[in-house]
Amino acid sequence: MRKNIYKTGLFTALIAISSCNLTQNSTEEKTVIKEISTSVESAKVSEASVKSSMEYLASNELRGRETGTEGIEKAAVYIEEKFNEAGLKPYFKTYRDSFEVRGLNGYNVVGFLEGNDPELKKEFVILGAHYDHVGFEKKVDGDSIANGANDNAAGTVAVLELAKHFGAAKNNKRSMLFILFSAEEMGLQGAKHISSRLKSEGLDLYSLVNFEMIGVPMTNNDYLAYLTGYENSNMADKFNEYANSKVLGFLPQAKEYSLFQRSDNYPFYLEFQVPSQTISTFDFTNYKYYHHVSDEASRMNYPHMVNLIEKVIPGISGIVNSAGREIKMNE
Repeated sequence: MRKNIYKTGLFTALIAISSCNLTQNSTEEKTVIKEISTSVESAKVSEASVKSSMEYLASNELRGRETGTEGIEKAAVYIEEKFNEAGLKPYFKTYRDSFEVRGLNGYNVVGFLEGNDPELKKEFVILGAHYDHVGFEKKVDGDSIANGANDNAAGTVAVLELAKHFGAAKNNKRSMLFILFSAEEMGLQGAKHISSRLKSEGLDLYSLVNFEMIGVPMTNNDYLAYLTGYENSNMADKFNEYANSKVLGFLPQAKEYSLFQRSDNYPFYLEFQVPSQTISTFDFTNYKYYHHVSDEASRMNYPHMVNLIEKVIPGISGIVNSAGREIKMNE
């Protein structure tokens, strides 16, 4: 998340996400969706896999994954390897979508999974997260590396695990792009670049789901995560319907602090004018290490991450496989 410096407690926590400015049914349709939910409810995510990826991406070896550095290059290579293992193809000539920002080379990493329906595969669903961080921060106890575990190795790991699941299942009717964005911390530059590129190339985007700061659970809520721009579309309602569970909810502060506009989902909304929203579990009270050297993999709640990733699979499956374009912007 893009850095802003404020002096005290809760407002600093609030800025931790807000400063990310830095991407009815026929009977037959209902039957299909029920089958989708049933088939994926039992999807299992390996905690060992989640932890392994988190510990590497948030390790000192990657030096905080700042755009244009050797550390983020190592992260990009790791992501490419995971996409390849999952059976995802490059969407462009390689997995990388290259751009320049402030004299530095940036790389979005993009994996492609073609849909299996002759018509619906022309439509795309994007799953994304930013994999860059800020590099170094104020030294504490001799440590100056801002490892960026919750921000946003956590979201990156979610996308990698979802790529593994959908790549293995190969039952997606719509085509899918899995995009890990760079230069989010520099003002959403990676998302701005690739959303513009995909729009100019005529991509038919149905919807985008972005993941941001999901490494620790929310407190005192009857849902697992909140959706930015909750009131702008019917995504949360349809997502929960597909999942047959209250996975996504509304967080008042998300609207109050305009979080919809402050993460990588937003450039896609501006370009395509379709539902493009972010899932997060940072609730302004449950994590105090934003842009801090203590944002470490050891502070992540792995059972929570596994549970959340498993619970979003049915919702995403519903989006990818519904017969019609049911996710819509509200008037």
